[in-house]
Amino acid sequence: MHFEIERKFLVTGEFKSRAFQSDRIVQGYIASGKGRTVRVRIRGERGCLTIKGPSGLAGLSRYEWEREIPLQEARELLLICEPGVIDKTRYLVHGPDGRHVWEIDEFYGDNEGLVMAEVELESEDDPYEKPDFIGKEVTGDRRFYNSHMRKNPYKLWKDEVL
Repeated sequence: MHFEIERKFLVTGEFKSRAFQSDRIVQGYIASGKGRTVRVRIRGERGCLTIKGPSGLAGLSRYEWEREIPLQEARELLLICEPGVIDKTRYLVHGPDGRHVWEIDEFYGDNEGLVMAEVELESEDDPYEKPDFIGKEVTGDRRFYNSHMRKNPYKLWKDEVL
């Protein structure tokens, strides 16, 4: 069983010049509820199907199953998703410790203006060093879950965060 362990942060500084890769991502949710999601994603020219279980109490870890699927199948599955699509560019940046890669998502559409970073960890107590563009931690804050933002977009509550 694979568990994803990650921490999420708001981004407050410049990071794009440090990115070694970037991809446009469009994702929809076939099903979501009670902390569980079935997601379809197109990242660049690749399709993916992901199933996630509920998060632990601190919001740091959750079960994740992911498989690549043909691009055309991903496009077809997006047509039957629940309302609301997440559209973003993901940038990959090496962390200062050289051990971790930070994923920075710049959102578009109804989530325009939100830039968020995630770092995946080996364990909940895995030490990591934050790059200088990292701001407030939002790990466990469900408002920042993509499955939540497609129904309750950032534009509706961004003033609460700023």
